[in-house]
Amino acid sequence: MAWPDFMATREELSDFLAGVERRAFKQALFAVRDEDSALDIVQEAMSKLAEHYGDRPAVELPLLFTRILQNAITDHFRRQKVRNTWISLFSSFTSPDDEDSDPLATIEALAGTGQAESSADQVERAQIVGIIEEEIGRLPPRQREAFLLRYWEDYDVAETAAAMGCSEGSVKTHCSRATHALARALRTRGIKL
Repeated sequence: MAWPDFMATREELSDFLAGVERRAFKQALFAVRDEDSALDIVQEAMSKLAEHYGDRPAVELPLLFTRILQNAITDHFRRQKVRNTWISLFSSFTSPDDEDSDPLATIEALAGTGQAESSADQVERAQIVGIIEEEIGRLPPRQREAFLLRYWEDYDVAETAAAMGCSEGSVKTHCSRATHALARALRTRGIKL
C-alpha cells in the first residue's frame, strides 16, 4: 500500500541530507576521531538512505538516517577491530621499510633471504605461513571468499556483497564466522593473536 502524498520528494530528501550533513559529520567524528573515516561514514549513510529509503515519508527520514549512521559507525569499529587483529598478527613478519607489501609474500621473501634470521626463525616463519594458508583454505568457500575480499583485497561491505552476489548482511555473517573460525584454529595450533 503506497501513500504517494506522504512520500518524500527528491527536494525533501535533498534538503534533509543537506540539513543533517554537518551534525552527522560531527557525530561520526566524535565517534571515530578521524576526519577521513568520519566523512566516509557519513557518505555511506547518506547513500544508503537515498538508495534504500528515499521513497519513505519525509517524517521517517530523521529516524532512519540516525539508525543508518549508527550502524555505519558500528561497522567501522568492527572492521577496525578485525583489521587490527590481522595486522597485528602479520606485523611481526613485515619489515619497517616495506609498507605496501602483502604479508604472506613478505614472510616468504624474508624466509628466503636469511637476513639476520636464524634457521630456527626461518623454519618457524615458514610453518606459520603454511598454517595460516592451510586454515584459510579450510574455511567454507563463501566464508573464505568474503574474508579474502574484505581483509586482503580491502573491499568494503557493499563491494564485497556485489562481488559475491549476496546481501551485505550475508557478507558480515560470512566474515564474522570466518574470523572466529580462523582465530580459534590458530589458537588451537599455538599461534596467539
